[in-house]
Amino acid sequence: MFICASTRCFPSQTLEDACSLLADLEFDKFEIWVDDSTGVPVATVASDPDAFAARVREITRLSPIAICLGSEHIGGEDVARVSKAAKLLRITQLTVPASPLGTPFNAEIDRLRELVQAGRIEGVRVSLKTQTGRLTEDPRTAVELCQAVKGLGLTLDPSYYLASPLGEQALTMMYPYTYHVHLRDSTPQQVQVQVGLGAVDYSRIITQLERAHYDRGLSIELLPELADPEAIPLELRKLRMLLTTLL
Repeated sequence: MFICASTRCFPSQTLEDACSLLADLEFDKFEIWVDDSTGVPVATVASDPDAFAARVREITRLSPIAICLGSEHIGGEDVARVSKAAKLLRITQLTVPASPLGTPFNAEIDRLRELVQAGRIEGVRVSLKTQTGRLTEDPRTAVELCQAVKGLGLTLDPSYYLASPLGEQALTMMYPYTYHVHLRDSTPQQVQVQVGLGAVDYSRIITQLERAHYDRGLSIELLPELADPEAIPLELRKLRMLLTTLL
């Protein structure tokens, strides 16, 4: 396993500046947040994948290891073009959000099959973000979606399951389907708190991931809307150092 951080942590910064800040914090790998409201707009990537890949290679020496899409309103064509950019950057991991709660299960399966196939053509794995308010809020539904869509995995975000009535079982059932991991510190009442004040058991999560033969990224994804912008660099550094001691 290795540690990286998402450019989502710096929503007011350009991609260039976000990468520079992460380099200053001694990260050598990063995840690209693609969203029209904060981050790199989808059209920037999808309209010219070759130009976007060239731009990323030019602006930073950090290694991009994943792309995360912020909107579920993206079809197979956009995913195909984002996956092309990913392939050019030697990225094999693409995270997409699940549809909101209330979406028919069969409709979600059809949508995800299209997205997984679009990614597969370019050699990119597609995974669903686990998140409150979406179909992956229930870990059993998240697993059932992976079982119904061949090749689909999960981007596991443990913060959203600290208050789950299933307890540790919520995470245990999802580890075998995990393609990617998002981490921050949290409590059952708050999805994000200062590092060290939360209840996330990073050591146990890493141990369980190892048992599931997970050997990919642990991506620090701080939610900027829940943090003091001036404190984000310190929080990133603290969590990076903590995770480093556990690997």
